[in-house]
Amino acid sequence: MDTANSPLITDLYQLTMLQAYLEQDMTDTAAFEFFVRRLPPGRNFLVAAGLGPVLQFLSGMGFSREEVEYAAGTGRFSGKVIKYLESFRFEGEVDALPEGTVFFPGEPVVRITAPLPAAQLVETRIISILHLNTLLASKAARCRLAAKENTLLVDFGLRRAHGAEAGIAAARSSYIAGFAGSSTVIAEPLYGIPVYGTMAHSFVEAHGGEKQAFIDFARANPGNVTLLIDTYDTLKGAEKTVEVARQLAREGITVRAVRLDSGDLLDLSVKVRQILDAGGFPRIGIFVSGDMDEYSIRDLLERGAPINGFGVGTKLDTSADAPYLECAYKLMEYAGVPRFKKSRGKATLPGRKQVFRKFNEGVMSGDVIGLEDESLEGQPLLERYMSEGRICGQLPSLQDIARRASEQLRALPGRLKILEAGQDYPVGLSAGVIKLRDEAELKLAQTSYL
Repeated sequence: MDTANSPLITDLYQLTMLQAYLEQDMTDTAAFEFFVRRLPPGRNFLVAAGLGPVLQFLSGMGFSREEVEYAAGTGRFSGKVIKYLESFRFEGEVDALPEGTVFFPGEPVVRITAPLPAAQLVETRIISILHLNTLLASKAARCRLAAKENTLLVDFGLRRAHGAEAGIAAARSSYIAGFAGSSTVIAEPLYGIPVYGTMAHSFVEAHGGEKQAFIDFARANPGNVTLLIDTYDTLKGAEKTVEVARQLAREGITVRAVRLDSGDLLDLSVKVRQILDAGGFPRIGIFVSGDMDEYSIRDLLERGAPINGFGVGTKLDTSADAPYLECAYKLMEYAGVPRFKKSRGKATLPGRKQVFRKFNEGVMSGDVIGLEDESLEGQPLLERYMSEGRICGQLPSLQDIARRASEQLRALPGRLKILEAGQDYPVGLSAGVIKLRDEAELKLAQTSYL
């Protein structure tokens, strides 16, 4: 059984609802939309990510013989359901914000349009993919905004991510948000993401001394020499780096950087810079890791730390300060009739929607959530990515997505680029959406269901 892509990675109620839909022949077209209800603490915006993996999942979705036999063997499902699962293929439509797009609460990020049983069945997996990738891209974007434009940022968090899938998503999402690459090796063959690595303290400890450890590592990896200098004494490690760099230079090997992973990083980076410069190596960079996030990056750089790059690990890959999004995937239309939810604090807007974004001299000035078929001022953001279960055209490369994200971050109003939350961005509702909502509420109030 494919534990990475199985359609059984779902909640039981998706299958029990599917069974009821089939029994009642409720198979007309439905439209569901994924959105985020509210920004988490410390956030002024979010970055859409995960559409690529969603499209990959949907385009290849099907139940294997083993999975069908499991479902049949549970005794929970009718023969009609089992037959449906045997031949299931997703044949619906997907409209979405392009990956790398900045968005705000209430705005549709992805819309799935398909026969009701199919659109319902894919809910859990779509939420899980979009939630994780968007959460991590949004955290990484804050790190990118906190750093200087030429500061190297590398995802270092695989070992503390919540599983391999989360670690891979962090590599992809952080690259979209402007990171140079990741320490996660599989990100290179999967996505073409540059991979970066240095050495561990254990390598130095195994040698019993820094100098020989540095030389052995450099000779084994002549094109990737970054030396970890804080195993014993950081400043002495910097002095040994100067000695080793001179010796290696005679062998044609260049030391690119040193890494600091502990201690007072401001004070140590200043002193290490002085040692390297005095030793004749002003081009050896200083790379820092160890509990980094957007706040520590901003603090170090604003205080003048001569740091050229950061490895951002645990706090990125777990989005430590905001570990989840209050997101949802809700029915907006079924059988041509607008649908909505009226629950207090969780109400939804009926109908298939579009987001229209206005700009003022290249800066985002406000969004309007309108109906799909409305023609409003501003740039419509959602695009068609899948039709009849097939991906439309050529998907953008990850490099193109990263460029879009960079453009989006540059177009943010300055007040939204700061790390402190509470800055408003105007998102309004069109007259069409308001009218449809009011009509749907009135119609519901007049039925016998309430």
